[in-house]
Amino acid sequence: MLTQLPKKFSFTIKKLEKLSPPLAGQAIFWDAKTPGLGIRITKNGVKAYIAQNRLNGRTIRLTIGLVDSWSIEEAQSEARQLAVLIDRGIDPRVEKLKTKLIQNQTVLTIWNAYIKQKEGRWSHRYYLDHADMSRDGGEIISRGLRKNQSNIKERGFLRPLLNLSFDQLTREKVIAWIEKEKVSRPLKTRLALAMLKAFIRWTSNHSSYKHLIVDNTFCERLNQELPVPVARRDCLQKEQLEFWFGSVKKIKTQTISAYLQSLLLTGARREEWASLKWSNIDTIWHTAIIHDKVQETRVIPLTPYVEYLISSLPKINDFVFASERSKSGYLKEPRIALDQALHRAGLPFLTIHGLRRSFGTLAEWVECPAGISAQIMGHKPSAIAEKHYRQRPIDLLRKWHIRIEEFILQEASIDFPQKPNN
Repeated sequence: MLTQLPKKFSFTIKKLEKLSPPLAGQAIFWDAKTPGLGIRITKNGVKAYIAQNRLNGRTIRLTIGLVDSWSIEEAQSEARQLAVLIDRGIDPRVEKLKTKLIQNQTVLTIWNAYIKQKEGRWSHRYYLDHADMSRDGGEIISRGLRKNQSNIKERGFLRPLLNLSFDQLTREKVIAWIEKEKVSRPLKTRLALAMLKAFIRWTSNHSSYKHLIVDNTFCERLNQELPVPVARRDCLQKEQLEFWFGSVKKIKTQTISAYLQSLLLTGARREEWASLKWSNIDTIWHTAIIHDKVQETRVIPLTPYVEYLISSLPKINDFVFASERSKSGYLKEPRIALDQALHRAGLPFLTIHGLRRSFGTLAEWVECPAGISAQIMGHKPSAIAEKHYRQRPIDLLRKWHIRIEEFILQEASIDFPQKPNN
């Protein structure tokens, strides 16, 4: 028989212990202190806390947990939290299912949702960098291989961490990953860590995922675990220009040869120049519109030799430096051809970005104002005067850009048939 207690009373340990199981079915008693909190006793003597409320005109009942596993205070607190959700029109059963589904997912699943949401705000290159960090790996590379390089694409640099669940992704795991990778690829490790930190901040502020992050600072102050980055200084000297141009002009693929030469002569970034479209070229006013990562687009002069190189290229598709084998439709891998040209000319190692650095350096030989070469290259203005008081017309940029090109071509002993300007 049940102990004679009213259906509603203030829960205490002694009172709950006095409750006996019913002869059949179940019996429910309610807490006088916490609305909606009850205790259910089955005929087998199992006692469990429950929460009952009304949502959209219907009664919903949830099991909180066994009396042996929950204290009265914990059950009362849980019942209040459930009541708040229901008062807001949220069904706790649905939220619990969502939470369970999310908790069973790896960090990679949320990472993919993160980069998909950010894709529209990021540059295409930055989005691809994030996708590259999390790729599966195993794909066959058919071209663009360096000597002794495997033709199997490696898995993403961050993939070992992204394959974990959020409760496994700890500061200790990140430090262990840093220790392993920083020896051979310190710069890439620094970039990947910055991406991971930004992702954790986004997750901790997202309404659907923030409960997954216990500590959103576990990636902070880990840069000290990495060596201080050393800036690259690879750059062509003026006495090397004749050898460099002579070798690059011998590259069999005309598109690559024109791309590398014009990249040096414009100081543009690798991707923004490679993705240049024919529709961005104006041969009447001799200008080119470049998709800039700082200001979205910028207009630069189309100097005579650069225009000569571009005009000699076949129109295969929408892109000036087109590639029929690239998925993007434009040139993707000029690095191997550049390495071979440097080897033929007996010149030291030079990166693709080193050509951009070379333009800025060579511009000083003609005493070009730093602000003008920076504007041509698409550098972000660094001084108040540059930001607010310098609105240089294209003709002023053209004057200095042509002077820079003439100097470089003179040092390289290059002569070409020029067309008179319209």
